[in-house]
Amino acid sequence: MDIGLVLQTDPPARLLVERMQRAEAAGFTHGWTFDSCVLWQEPFVIYSQILAQTERLTVGPMVTNPVTRTWEVTASLFATLNDMFGNRTVCGIGRGDSAQRVAGRKPATLERLSHAMHVIKELAEGREAEVDGTVMQIPWISGEPKLPIWMGAYGPKALELTGRQADGFILQLADPFLTEWMVKAVRSAAEQAGRDPASVTVCVAAPAYVTDGSEEQLAHAREQCRWFGGMVGNHVADLVSRYGEHSGLVPDALTDYIKERQGYDYSHHGRAGNPDTAFVPDEIVDRFCLVGPVSAHLEKLEHLRSLGVDQFAIYAMHDAVESTIDAYGEQIIPVLRGRPHID
Repeated sequence: MDIGLVLQTDPPARLLVERMQRAEAAGFTHGWTFDSCVLWQEPFVIYSQILAQTERLTVGPMVTNPVTRTWEVTASLFATLNDMFGNRTVCGIGRGDSAQRVAGRKPATLERLSHAMHVIKELAEGREAEVDGTVMQIPWISGEPKLPIWMGAYGPKALELTGRQADGFILQLADPFLTEWMVKAVRSAAEQAGRDPASVTVCVAAPAYVTDGSEEQLAHAREQCRWFGGMVGNHVADLVSRYGEHSGLVPDALTDYIKERQGYDYSHHGRAGNPDTAFVPDEIVDRFCLVGPVSAHLEKLEHLRSLGVDQFAIYAMHDAVESTIDAYGEQIIPVLRGRPHID
């Protein structure tokens, strides 16, 4: 199982680059960032710095969207990075949540997202594609560029599109029950589309916080990660409005906990201490995140791997970024890769 690191592009960018360097040295394979240019700094500028100052790390957004940039711009950005540093990028993409809503726009439709994924991949890999009625091709692309497209999804139609078209599936929660349900939905859609279900890479992304095993530190870790339940709840609220509360199309295990949700302020999006997450109980934090001692992380990661998860990406938006990177590098990644556990 690969391990990735997800950060927000808060200034100073230098600190983010240093943390990505630290992650690569610890054995992480992927460096991800949010992509919401009103709330945070422009990620593609920072990707260039990360790639220049690392050797193997694959970078990309978790996630970009089909609206912030025109599709040929997105494709050219990835193609330029790949031309400069080798094929070391991945395009995580979704309908657009914070990036669109803080700008007063609605997330893209799945139809638009599907078209965008096709165009971005075709153009970034040097082939022709049609954009708004105009056929185009990026003429300077040469060699064998590769741009995997990994789609973020929760709802039934989005899961179906992921399995039918995307190279990878990004699931933003680490609950084994829901992971199993959603991975099966994606793989079933891939099979129905005539694809090899195993060819769809599965990436689970969630906060991870390593504690010393004490109840006091566990309680602190939960508070640092509680924001994540609010962020997921924001997506779930969209599903409930679209499909209903007990439609059978979305598991009740995903929808039940948002009954007390009051609203969501994007100025606190993805941050510890988010005041809009008081409705998130400890049970949801424990289910959706990885909190506790090293042994608890290893147990849950092995469970996720058994369900077909290829990568776990750590949302490190809390007060223990460096110690989490180091704990994974010293005590978790070696075990996942079959090397001796370092006590």
